[in-house]
Amino acid sequence: MATLLFSGGTVVTADGSYRADVRVADGRIDSISTGEIGAGGAPADERVDCTGKLLLPGGVDVHTHLDSRMMGTVTADDFGTGTRAAACGGTTTIVDFALQVAGERLGDTVTRYHERADGRAAVDYGFHIAVTDLYDGALNDLPGIVDGGVTSVKVFMAYRGSLMVDDGELFDILRTSGRLGARVCVHAENGDVIDRMAADLVAQGKVGPKYHELSRPAATEVEAVHRAIRISRMADAPIYFVHLSTADSAAAVAAARAEEWPVSAETCTHYLTLGPELYDGPGFEAAKYVLTPPLRERAHRDALWKNLRTGGLGVVSSDHCPFCFSEQKELGRDDFRKIPNGGPGVEHRMSVVYGLGVHEGKLGIERFVDVTATTPAKSFGLFPRKGTIMVGGDADLVVLDPAGSTTISARTQNQNVDYALWEGHTVPGRIERVYSRGELVAKDGAFVGRAGHGRFQARATV
Repeated sequence: MATLLFSGGTVVTADGSYRADVRVADGRIDSISTGEIGAGGAPADERVDCTGKLLLPGGVDVHTHLDSRMMGTVTADDFGTGTRAAACGGTTTIVDFALQVAGERLGDTVTRYHERADGRAAVDYGFHIAVTDLYDGALNDLPGIVDGGVTSVKVFMAYRGSLMVDDGELFDILRTSGRLGARVCVHAENGDVIDRMAADLVAQGKVGPKYHELSRPAATEVEAVHRAIRISRMADAPIYFVHLSTADSAAAVAAARAEEWPVSAETCTHYLTLGPELYDGPGFEAAKYVLTPPLRERAHRDALWKNLRTGGLGVVSSDHCPFCFSEQKELGRDDFRKIPNGGPGVEHRMSVVYGLGVHEGKLGIERFVDVTATTPAKSFGLFPRKGTIMVGGDADLVVLDPAGSTTISARTQNQNVDYALWEGHTVPGRIERVYSRGELVAKDGAFVGRAGHGRFQARATV
């Protein structure tokens, strides 16, 4: 593999920013020179001029759903298209949810996802095991899953009858996972209350996509977060909350962390930047924004940004769960409960958080790197080979031009879906080049890598 010298740029890590040259050999960072810019130490086969640019670690997105069967259909991106889109957006590692189907043993679930990703993925990847059917002996199967490098477990507190586990099962999973050093990721919503509220709305003839939001008020998330924290304490196990959307949920996590409880959480790009007025769109357009939890008012968005700045929240993920508006979202045209829940975003996470976060003064550039790369990598056993720029780490690198801009459109995106959540938005900053283990995989928004470049990342316990 050719050696590369990234010369003249500003290297950004979670700990600071500095002018340096970065030399890459055999897919890893070989040396970092902070002396005279352009010196770079040992010679290299190719020089990448980063003058006036930021050199960032490749993004780590720990919440995606590729080739996932749910709600009567399959997510629109598979491991080929989804990881190409990730690469073009500056994300060089994903951790996807391997979703167990009823009656399937957990080891078979992991095998099935390996078969889907192997030879197709364009960037590196790992899996969480999403437990939906706690069959007799399932907990005895977890040690083998963890030993195979799948060191995190996902559970749902909503969607009874398909995905949901009850409180006793949540306790059992937390207790067993904690003993194994595996992290449990929780979708926290009070599913039973949501189901009753949704049924009441439908009985009143309120079946349009707007009522998805009304059936899932903020309190249904907040109650579940508080309950899950208490259960995790009873189980004496750490817990991680996915896709938090409310101020009170973030406050509950921050309060637990202040008491040194092992609780951590993420929010998502759309919860930081989009609001519930989108549910008032004409006709069935609001179905594009039927994702779970729903979008929240500005006060919640402001609180999420604040908690990212102060450390109450540590991660921004995409929750990339794409369903096409045509044919897939339309499954719920006559009943919002049947609209596949989810939206696209893996391609736009880095650009949106940079453009609407860093550029608007909501996050510092080092904190941006922290929440999009470093803390995700640390939280899920990928650090330090992923999530930072350091000697010996994988050469996952992003060259970003802060003077450029990015216009988001379904017409030009790489995601295999027929709409974009931020359609028509132009955000400051432009990702020019993306490297995965020293190999150029995206240039100026176009994929230039290859299928099968991505490798499974066996993750450490945390």
